Amino acid sequence: MEFIQGKWSLDDLYPEGNKEAFQAELDQLKQKAEAFTAVRGELQASLEPKRFLEILKDYEAINEISRKLGGYTSLQVSADTQNAAYLSQMVQTRAALTEVSNQVMFFELWFRGLSDEEAAPFLTVAEGYRYFLSSMRNEKPHTLSEGEEQIINVKNMTGRSAMVNVYNAITNRYVYDLTIGGEVKHLTRGELMSYARSANREERKAAYEELYRVYGNDSNILGQIYQSIARDWDQENQIFRHYNTPISARNLWNDIPDEVVDLLLSTCQKNKEVFADFFRWKKYQLGVDELHRYDLYAPVSEDNSSVSFDEAYHTVLKSYNAFDPDFAEMAERVYKAHHIDSEIRHGKRSGAFCSTITPKHTPWVLVNFQGKNDDISTLAHELGHAIHSMCADDKNIFEQHACLPLAETASTFGEMLLSDYLEQRVTDQTVLRNMLAKEIDDNYATIQRQAYFALFEKKAHQMISEGADTDKLAAAYLENLQDQFGDSMVVDDHFKWEWISIPHIFHTPFYVYAYSFGQLLVLALYNQYKIEGKSFIPRYKEMLHKGGSQRPGDLLLDAGFDFTKESFWQGGFDILKGKVERLKSL
Repeated sequence: MEFIQGKWSLDDLYPEGNKEAFQAELDQLKQKAEAFTAVRGELQASLEPKRFLEILKDYEAINEISRKLGGYTSLQVSADTQNAAYLSQMVQTRAALTEVSNQVMFFELWFRGLSDEEAAPFLTVAEGYRYFLSSMRNEKPHTLSEGEEQIINVKNMTGRSAMVNVYNAITNRYVYDLTIGGEVKHLTRGELMSYARSANREERKAAYEELYRVYGNDSNILGQIYQSIARDWDQENQIFRHYNTPISARNLWNDIPDEVVDLLLSTCQKNKEVFADFFRWKKYQLGVDELHRYDLYAPVSEDNSSVSFDEAYHTVLKSYNAFDPDFAEMAERVYKAHHIDSEIRHGKRSGAFCSTITPKHTPWVLVNFQGKNDDISTLAHELGHAIHSMCADDKNIFEQHACLPLAETASTFGEMLLSDYLEQRVTDQTVLRNMLAKEIDDNYATIQRQAYFALFEKKAHQMISEGADTDKLAAAYLENLQDQFGDSMVVDDHFKWEWISIPHIFHTPFYVYAYSFGQLLVLALYNQYKIEGKSFIPRYKEMLHKGGSQRPGDLLLDAGFDFTKESFWQGGFDILKGKVERLKSL
């Protein structure tokens, strides 16, 4: 079949223009929530386990409708961030969902409050929900009273969430002016950043200068937004919920001990020389006296090739099919369902993501496809997320989605399948060298860059609590970059605004270490695949099938990995070190 670039359809959620269907389901949700409040009086330790399971399934149904309604409005806004009607509907829907959440939260609060002995009979009967219920109880020490939790729900909707909406509205309307061949081009961020990988050094430099000129012009506003989000996060999670550190809240939700995250980040810091060695090699290949930060993703030789969306999709499918035909079928299903938005439009959200709404729906994928080779990797990555979701679509709404670090497993593995597929078909040593260099570029972007973002977040939250302003945060970010690159690269001053251009640290504090975690894990998994061959595939598929139904540490132990050991994380860097040495030998 031919894959045509275009816009997604949300008809599988609610038919376009049919406001009645959306409103009818919202009304149904409100009725279900109101009816659910009647079970409050039944919630005693003496409740029959069978009745508990019935109540749990009613609670699941409420959450499923809520995810559908909220997901729909979020996807609408992602497709057109400047549409006032979409933005209004999203805000109104979130307000309604917050009200519903406040109505029914008593159920989780009651279950968290039970003693281990009282909870045991309910956990026994709730097969298929057990990890969700156990994880819920992990938050017991950090749970407030029902009234306080309701206030925080409202506060998050009108505070932190509102700040994120403002950030998105400001940054997604940016237009970047870049002079190419004497012609001034008016570009989206995605179009601008394609020049960051240009073979022309002046184009790379100009692209970054324009990016941070635009962001820098709004640095006071964007910096204030970030400070507000960080203060809100810290006050809620440290002052009221009594987490040890700001990042501890995210770690608990990911069910990963603080010590493991600290070990991950410290191992990344210890291994910065692996990438520094690569950057020195790249400087030599580029023939420049100094490698600047704007040279980071420079190709080692010029590649003006362009690929159609149809060719890119077919290439991704072939790479997945070579691994396992089921994966290719699932990747193709996203397109057949009209659940991919791939065209470039002003006002469309930049970057790429995969959104799983409910287990009953094929995931939606957003990419901004421009015909570059990088876009093929992005497509493989996001379709990998979709595959992960579809592998676990027999799970309930609470346990389908893996925690953030493990959620990067299938996406990153998909990129490696693509790289392997392409490299096996290359006979020209120069082309192979370029591909390997690109692969290490991508590993840097996924591991080291993200780890240092996380390290910056930790420092920034501390500095903000001590009264730091935007300029001091920018100075701290420059220090972060200088520590990361050492003498391997010159960091130009305007890169001090890079942090305000990173949506993840605004949208989801301390999300970013999930990328480092996922990439290092996948290096280990892929190495195991190369050793075992096809016998590895059933075990890998079973890992994806579990979704978010098992503790991450236990799931990895089942696969033969112990993430509490430094050797696990170091193993990934050892593989990368070998790739750099192979590259230098070509």
